[in-house]
Amino acid sequence: MALPHTVSSPSSTSLSPSPSFKSKPPFHSSLPPTFALRSSNRRRLCKLSSFRCSSSSFSEKHHNNANPKKSDDVVELPLFPLPLVLFPGAILPLQIFEFRYRIMMHTLLQSDLRFGVVYSDSVSGSAAEVGCVGEVVKHERLVDDRFFLICKGQERFRVTNLVRKKPYLVAEVTWLEDRPSGEENLEALASEVEILMKEVIRLSNRLNGKAEKEVQDLRRNQFPTPFSFFVGSTFEGAPREQQALLELEDTAARLKRERETLRNTLNYLTAASAVKDVFPSSS
Repeated sequence: MALPHTVSSPSSTSLSPSPSFKSKPPFHSSLPPTFALRSSNRRRLCKLSSFRCSSSSFSEKHHNNANPKKSDDVVELPLFPLPLVLFPGAILPLQIFEFRYRIMMHTLLQSDLRFGVVYSDSVSGSAAEVGCVGEVVKHERLVDDRFFLICKGQERFRVTNLVRKKPYLVAEVTWLEDRPSGEENLEALASEVEILMKEVIRLSNRLNGKAEKEVQDLRRNQFPTPFSFFVGSTFEGAPREQQALLELEDTAARLKRERETLRNTLNYLTAASAVKDVFPSSS
């Protein structure tokens, strides 16, 4: 569902200098939305998505670095730039039809079925240097050598060095993990965010003429960190905001940012609901 809200977010880090984000939200509405919120992690995309990708979106500063730094946690990973942000735990359906990515799939099917998904802006072509591993959990190979995939988000990573660009991107990456949140009460923050999400879903359903059913448990006993990733994955239509959330290395900071976004959205929906009550014919 598309939820109207004005989100302010800093630009995410990018492998291209001075990235420009001028793309319009990928949905249409009579209201000025900037992200779409899915009501439940259980309602996944049923339609497979197809994307064309470009390796030229990556800066040369990450290609053929002289004497790149090595550490125990540096690994090589094939990259798949996409116009979306993948979060740990999220499900991503894909259709692979470009020749170079079909080559990549043949290689992955003989290895560990893992590749890196990085957000690539569709207008500027710049690609973020922080992404998420996608693990193929189900695949179907068609007679024309296309692939239908169901992938699940795993670890986050940061690109440190671009190893090669053909036939597809391969990079050295380091893994990202959230730092300890100190004295923050993560359970309390997560509970606040869940309550706000339920209210946003309720009001959004009301504005869209749907039954105002009680929203069930959204956390499903998730710990605060995976729950914060789930919340970020629901902000569809606002990839810049999603990328900023993905890059945060502090669960408390991520939950607080999501709480602020949901509060602003709730304020907007409350006002829109009041207008609809006063002027029902204008809805």
